[in-house]
Amino acid sequence: MTSEIVLDTETTSTDAKVDRIIEVGCVELMNHTQTGRTFYRYINPQRAVHPDALAVHGLTDAFLSDKPLFATIAPELIDFIGDGTLMIHSAPFYVRFLNAEFARLPTSQPLAIQLDAVVDTLLIARRKHAGAANNLDALCSRYGIDRSRRTKHGALLDAQILAEVYVELLGGKQVGFDLGPVAATVNKAAAEAARPVAPRVFKSRLADAERKRHAAFVATLKSPVWGDYISELKEA
Repeated sequence: MTSEIVLDTETTSTDAKVDRIIEVGCVELMNHTQTGRTFYRYINPQRAVHPDALAVHGLTDAFLSDKPLFATIAPELIDFIGDGTLMIHSAPFYVRFLNAEFARLPTSQPLAIQLDAVVDTLLIARRKHAGAANNLDALCSRYGIDRSRRTKHGALLDAQILAEVYVELLGGKQVGFDLGPVAATVNKAAAEAARPVAPRVFKSRLADAERKRHAAFVATLKSPVWGDYISELKEA
């Protein structure tokens, strides 16, 4: 069974081309349940934290000055993610930062996260709650998730909260703390969606003469949209 890795980061500011990751937190889920395995590191960005970002996460230049570089923690992060599916809220922003950091690594084999392989929980929330606020705080309020401990943004805490939000987005805990019924429902829905559907066959009620006249008319039509349908009519 493939794990799901809920990931969050904090950064020096918002421009992935020049700004850097200063904190990364990951929470492992198995069958939509937190396993207790986490990954959590502070990182020395080798550049100043923007005041606006500092107001959000409270991580100062002095605090980060003796922390390891991203290149040092990257192997551990990659190993923790493994072949798990990444779950990120507003994935494009975070993937840009991660890929910018990976591109700076001294390796002949460039690393990059493919955005289409990441599950973006913000998109799930927008589909489920169209027109409503879907940031993490709003989702916590909607689902009754305690965020009182979230006085400042923190990568690991936000990843843990997002893991709880993700379960609620899937339908919530159905029986106590056992998410088996939720997983079964999700897996059943996925299986139903993937199951091939037999084509419906319609028996023509046209007489031979009517069919020939219709085919002659269809042959005069020129349409790239209906091309396959016209071919089928010609063969009828």
